[in-house]
Amino acid sequence: MSDARRVAVLKGGRSLERSVSLRSGAQVEDGLQRAGHEVVGIDAGPTLVADLRAAAPDAVFIALHGRDGEDGTVQGLLEALGLPYTGSGPAACIRCTDKALAKLLMREAEISTPRFHTLREASIRDLGAADALGAIEADLGFPLVVKPARGGSALGVKFASDAAGLPGAMVGAFSYDGSILLEQHVRGRDLAVSVLDGTALPIVEAVPREEEFYDYESRYEIGMTSFVCPAELPPELTERAQQLAVDAYRLLGCHGFARIDEMLDEQGDLWVLEANVVPGMTATSLLPQAADAAGIAFELLVERMLASAFTR
Repeated sequence: MSDARRVAVLKGGRSLERSVSLRSGAQVEDGLQRAGHEVVGIDAGPTLVADLRAAAPDAVFIALHGRDGEDGTVQGLLEALGLPYTGSGPAACIRCTDKALAKLLMREAEISTPRFHTLREASIRDLGAADALGAIEADLGFPLVVKPARGGSALGVKFASDAAGLPGAMVGAFSYDGSILLEQHVRGRDLAVSVLDGTALPIVEAVPREEEFYDYESRYEIGMTSFVCPAELPPELTERAQQLAVDAYRLLGCHGFARIDEMLDEQGDLWVLEANVVPGMTATSLLPQAADAAGIAFELLVERMLASAFTR
């Protein structure tokens, strides 16, 4: 155990991922307490600055998913307050949370990511962008994945199997964000590669039991998804997937830890979907599963994540 510290755990908040964040925060609090730290849980809201000042923590553990917690907002605030915090800094958070920006950076760096186009709700209204849908469909083909440009937990991710289903999928995704991605669908195996202190952990494969898509319910309802860790892959492919994750982690400027989501297609090619700077820490979350497979107990995992607050 490292030296005992007073740690504020930020959780909850006002995003659509509030319920997951509360569960992540509760797990983190328990792990930190078992590791010997003094823990103060804070449900992030309008009194956050006052709550932090009252708590006077040595460090802040960010378990705040979605808006504010992953987009660099709270990280910038904590820097203004002079409080050490876990995970990536504001710039990396902005890069990773904006999926279009992350994918553009990956494309420039020649890191494989599915082809895509971005549409803004305002451009449909003001620039007639809906008339470009035919060209997008011709370029990407069907089926298409339609997702909010910002957000996590698979919220708002829709699947359009043909042109008739695309408008409804777009409306659904726009309900979560004013900008959406229309992305080439990669059929294959869903892999999550967590990176801790710059090193890739064992790969987790998520296998939904019923739905074709790994949606919000599949991700967080116990029993709806089977997880295999380590994923049953040939050693060479495991190494490639882990190296790809580390490459994306470094490109996007992540710090301490992150989870990189990949797809392994039917031809054996790997594709990076996105990077997550505040990975889930619930009972069904993928980072804790990967750490466990690496022989890292949960309390040691949160200790190592906490250490990232002091190594920036």
